[in-house]
Amino acid sequence: MQASGNKATWIWYPGDFEVWLGNIFNNRRTERGAMFPPFWKQDSHWPTVEFSREFVLDTEDIITIACEGQFNLALDGKLQFGQPHNFTVPAGKHKLSLKVWNQATPPALFIEGKTIKTDSSWLTTYEDKIWIDENGIAHGSGIYVPAASWNFDSIDTPPSLYQLEREERRPVYSYVMATDGTLYDFGRETFGYLKVNGLKGSVRIYYGESREEALDKECCETLDVLHEGETLGSKAFRYVYIETEEGSSYDEILMDYEYAPYDPQRSGSFLCNDNELNHIWEVAAYTMDLTTREFFMDGIKRDRWTWSGDAIQSYLMNYYLRFDTECVKRTVRQLRGKDPVTAHVNTIMDYTFYWFKSIADYYSYTGDLDFIRELYPKMVSLMDYVLGRTNADGMADGQADDWIFVDWVDFPMQKRGTLAFEQILFWKALQTMEICASLLQHEDDAERYRLLTERLHAETKDYFYSYDLCAYRHAYLNGHLNEQITKFPNMFAILYDFDSDKEQQQILENVLQNPDIDPITTPYMRFYELAALCKMGKQDEVLPEMKAYWGGMLREGATTFWEKYNPDDHGTEHLAMYGRPYGKSLCHAWGASPIYIIGKFFLGVSPTKAGYEEYEVRPVLGGLEWMEGEVPTPFGKIRIKMNRHEVTVKSDGGKGMLVVGNRRVAIPVNQELKMKL
Repeated sequence: MQASGNKATWIWYPGDFEVWLGNIFNNRRTERGAMFPPFWKQDSHWPTVEFSREFVLDTEDIITIACEGQFNLALDGKLQFGQPHNFTVPAGKHKLSLKVWNQATPPALFIEGKTIKTDSSWLTTYEDKIWIDENGIAHGSGIYVPAASWNFDSIDTPPSLYQLEREERRPVYSYVMATDGTLYDFGRETFGYLKVNGLKGSVRIYYGESREEALDKECCETLDVLHEGETLGSKAFRYVYIETEEGSSYDEILMDYEYAPYDPQRSGSFLCNDNELNHIWEVAAYTMDLTTREFFMDGIKRDRWTWSGDAIQSYLMNYYLRFDTECVKRTVRQLRGKDPVTAHVNTIMDYTFYWFKSIADYYSYTGDLDFIRELYPKMVSLMDYVLGRTNADGMADGQADDWIFVDWVDFPMQKRGTLAFEQILFWKALQTMEICASLLQHEDDAERYRLLTERLHAETKDYFYSYDLCAYRHAYLNGHLNEQITKFPNMFAILYDFDSDKEQQQILENVLQNPDIDPITTPYMRFYELAALCKMGKQDEVLPEMKAYWGGMLREGATTFWEKYNPDDHGTEHLAMYGRPYGKSLCHAWGASPIYIIGKFFLGVSPTKAGYEEYEVRPVLGGLEWMEGEVPTPFGKIRIKMNRHEVTVKSDGGKGMLVVGNRRVAIPVNQELKMKL
């Protein structure tokens, strides 16, 4: 008897659930009551999808069928009557095929019988390449791929009903203002659905991540007018200011806090002798939890979108905090969308390159080759788009319709032409293609990408690297070299091992540690700057930097970490961005950088073979007296304790190596290893 898996689950065409859910997700953004769709192309799910599987049954099987959409059923190629809820498949070898049509939500299928059950062993296609001859015989077929599934394992929980969990919360303070309104404070930044219980008439609601924003009716970023009998959409806020219309009243203000659940037993942790650093870790974790939703989003107040540059950092922080691999996969799929490719991911050249790098990171931390196999055709078509826009030297030039982001900077910086920064990211993307092609045994592809990688490395070095300055210059435009030196290409050259160890050390001294180089003021690029410093063994420099930068936000009253922080700003200057007094996001995913920095470079845990089959623990106190923490992995946790006299490691699996200085000791599974220092 050949059967499918032990448990029936809803199945759909790969990526369609993410595309559909992403369209809902990305179109929730509002600005002062107006809807605000994303800047980039939005795809749709395939409206008609076929699911099929062959079975060998010892006895007949009575199956129950549920669909999201209308369907037809064929047994061994013969169309059956109607859309049956139950159907009997006789004993023997048979092929079931169902075509499902649904314009509103992704076509999805659930079948459960004694033997026959839907799961990822089913095949699916959106293509009908069929023609009928004069005898009525059908020929041809589509391109079939394994069906997608997640955790929709009940017939009563189809994918279209997916939603995050909610928990009712109350404000911690309320203040009746002289302006005849009431200001409510929920104690810290939060996200969810405001509820105005007992409302008669209507109210005007002004939201704020800060008290100042909520009270500024003319300039606050988000607001609502709520009438009796209506409900509100989700918003980010700490404060809400509510004014009642004439003759209106309400009983109380509550909220439904909305969150993505996680398992504390599978989560990372950190504790040390420095209370400020402990507070930084806690606020970073809360920032990550607020920005981890159906997908990893950037800022919960303003954009509420998935951006690839933000997301790659969320993935890396997530690997050290919650290890939510499903959210990683959903976000990667949603960002990629469908073919044909008509623009860069999020329209940003560097964000396309980050998308490729995020796949290499995912495989390194999870070892999930099936996901690589699923994505590979879309990786190829996206890379073909990139290669079709390179210059004569094989380098990525910013075209007129490309957004070249790099970072938000406080100093003049050219963003057109051929940037050294973009070439190093492009090189890493090509390297990712070579790795994935080799993993899938596409050897011709792997060789092609290897040659492209080598060429780009040589051209980038020749065009931009100064052996006198030991640094990468900024850009070429119209045949002229812009000799500006910024940290961006130089720190990525270190992070990606673009250069020799000697050259990396020279770049460290001449650029990253050079006070004359313009400073970075966004957590976005501080993430990479501090990672590069740690990679070069400068944790003793990074610790005070974390305390000054993220601790500085805490001293300004932050309850989550911000999109940007400049210590020279004061008061309400910290709230402004994009020319708007409250334009800055005060809860931004890339603000949670310390989670990754601490997990990888202080606790020192990283996989050296995909999925932590092999890994290293290189703990560094960096000026701390003691620290302890847990890092989640596919097999459980790695637990580390360290003080100035001893290191202790205990692991739930994998083949680990504790590395301290020149000493290397194998880490046993489920046994505590102690090393005296």
